[in-house]
Amino acid sequence: MNNNTNINPFEVYKFIIKHLRTIRLKIKWIPYSQIKNLRKIAEGGFSIVHKATLVDGSSDRDVAIKKLPYGVIMCYGITQDPVTKEYMLIMDYAEGGDLHSYLKKNFINITWNDKLNIIEGISFGLLSIHSNNYIHRDFHSGNILSLYGQIDYWRIGDLGLSQPANNTLSNNEIYGVLPYIAPEIFKGGTFSKETDIYSFGMIMWELTTGCKPFANIEHNYELVYKIIDGKRPEITNDTPECFANLMKECWDSNPSKRPTIDEIYDFVSNWKIMCSLFYGITLIEIIEEFKQAEERRLELIQLKKLGPEFNE
Repeated sequence: MNNNTNINPFEVYKFIIKHLRTIRLKIKWIPYSQIKNLRKIAEGGFSIVHKATLVDGSSDRDVAIKKLPYGVIMCYGITQDPVTKEYMLIMDYAEGGDLHSYLKKNFINITWNDKLNIIEGISFGLLSIHSNNYIHRDFHSGNILSLYGQIDYWRIGDLGLSQPANNTLSNNEIYGVLPYIAPEIFKGGTFSKETDIYSFGMIMWELTTGCKPFANIEHNYELVYKIIDGKRPEITNDTPECFANLMKECWDSNPSKRPTIDEIYDFVSNWKIMCSLFYGITLIEIIEEFKQAEERRLELIQLKKLGPEFNE
């Protein structure tokens, strides 16, 4: 790597993972305690640049430090086990665990307003990735993490398979959790921003049920063929029409008909704003959809017809 200050943090991350075994002697572990006077100096499309003082015991020097933005699990640096000599990335600790576990534990208490908060945070994280022309490639509820176990603090993690969206030379072997994989991948297609959007649609559905898509179906070639033929999970009765329509657009069999993450983020943010306006002077129909959806959700919960244990 050269001294180009515009190097993307994802490229640095991928470089370390790819070349770790061959550059052990060239990587220096820097304890975070040696970084002093951290202050922001610039912000780019995908990272925030800080200036800091690196204290190394003999002399102090000014250094530049890049951090990933809100929405993606932070990677603070690298260290090494003194016994095994294994290298380790130092990242944010997700105290609340992953989204799937969170839903299974808290589903009956998660209101539709809560669901909008969660999906807005997830869409912002994916927007951060796509806006820098990267794709995730392994996007599912197990890779969406809660920093503090609260509704508002969700981050996207496990970027080990991420790559530039225009990387036509990459290995396109099928990765990931089967129900979240777009049908074109099973037909030999390439991973893309659109395949991430398909996965996003499945995550939207998981928010409505509390369980993973096709959890009660064996994950085999038969399911793959059904997905290729257009099989999708059944939408619950308490799902607002606007939410259901966006979800179905995300998992459209034709990648070109799927919305972009910019469009999704705008939709979800607007819904969230509208549902927080008690006077509801604009777009009353959408507000009413979510109000009725919350009433149906509570009714289905009481009738024991909605929740992870009734879908899996």
